[in-house]
Amino acid sequence: MKQNPGSSLTPVDVACRMIWGDAPRISGVERVELAAAGGRILAENLQAAIDVPPFANSAMDGYAVCAGDVANAPVRLPVRRRIAAGEAGGELPRGEAARIFTGAAIPAGADAVVIQENCRAGPNEVTILESISPGEHVRAAGDAMRAGEPLFSAGHRLLPQDIGVLASTGSASVPVRRKLRVALFTTGNELVAPGNPLGPGQIYNGNYYVLTNLLQALPVELIDLGIAGDDLEDTRTLLRRAASADCIISTGGVSVGEEDHVRAAVESEGELRLWKLAIKPGKPLAWGKLGDAGFFGLPGNPVSAFVTFCLVVRPALLAMMGGEAAAPVAYRLPAGFAAPRSGGRQEYLRASLRTDDQGRQRLFPAANQSSGAGSSLSRSDGLLVVPPHTAVTPDELLAFIPYSELLA
Repeated sequence: MKQNPGSSLTPVDVACRMIWGDAPRISGVERVELAAAGGRILAENLQAAIDVPPFANSAMDGYAVCAGDVANAPVRLPVRRRIAAGEAGGELPRGEAARIFTGAAIPAGADAVVIQENCRAGPNEVTILESISPGEHVRAAGDAMRAGEPLFSAGHRLLPQDIGVLASTGSASVPVRRKLRVALFTTGNELVAPGNPLGPGQIYNGNYYVLTNLLQALPVELIDLGIAGDDLEDTRTLLRRAASADCIISTGGVSVGEEDHVRAAVESEGELRLWKLAIKPGKPLAWGKLGDAGFFGLPGNPVSAFVTFCLVVRPALLAMMGGEAAAPVAYRLPAGFAAPRSGGRQEYLRASLRTDDQGRQRLFPAANQSSGAGSSLSRSDGLLVVPPHTAVTPDELLAFIPYSELLA
């Protein structure tokens, strides 16, 4: 889909659908060891290779018995076997009990485990104090999953708990999409790397470090293009250097000032497909194509860059790798404040969840909502969403996106 990148503002949800659908998908699959597979995008559907657990085992420490032998408890039974985890279960004759521990294989002939708290142990015998039903405190073979059972679909992003599931089925490696090659550069004559002294009119380049860390949390290969000065040819040169990337991301230089050259550079080297969102902060977001690569031009203000990356760019990068592009989960929570009618852009306020004087959990916006106040991101819990042309009243339910949902 191509949209005229004119002066009108595109609603956030419309822009996201367009960009996520327009973003080029990469090809290429590799197998990675399971220990290194966290966060990667699966390239194939996966099934369980074995039953989990592969054998019936005890869920508790106690005594393995045949439930019918203890129906008239209390009952005294001889104990001739001790079964620990990792040992073969063997066979249990009727009328006997076997000492057993959590995770140990249930012996053939036993169908229940009496927890040790309901037993009185003696030398080579045990008194079962309570009757028990067949299957009690026993994990059956295949109780967690069956061999051949579907586990994860292609496009699923592997979480730590997923790695545990795959390990339990014996998988040593998994097929995943190759890492996305992302080229990053920042723009501005005023930018200086931390560790160097500031000259007149200069600031430290915080956006580079925020975006680098955001990208490193994803399965990407980062191509660092450094800083582009406020010069059209310099910017065009950097864009050409990024030709091997799957996606190019810049910050700054996408507004309408005389020193903002990113938009003109993209239009001369490729194609600009969308410019300016109906969002606050983050209005001058740009999306386009440079050859086969997607291009994102993020605003230069730190909060604007963070918000637009998390809401728009991050899902697009996952989609490019065959994953799911989806809006972050938002929770409806009551406001602890009042605010006049908002403007025509959807607002994302930095907000904290706090307990009010009556002990109720309420949302409170940060005092400083300037798009240049990057510290407010560290002093808040997430983004509170205020739709266009909306006044906020106390106790009104509003959408709230915790930072954990934006960064997971």
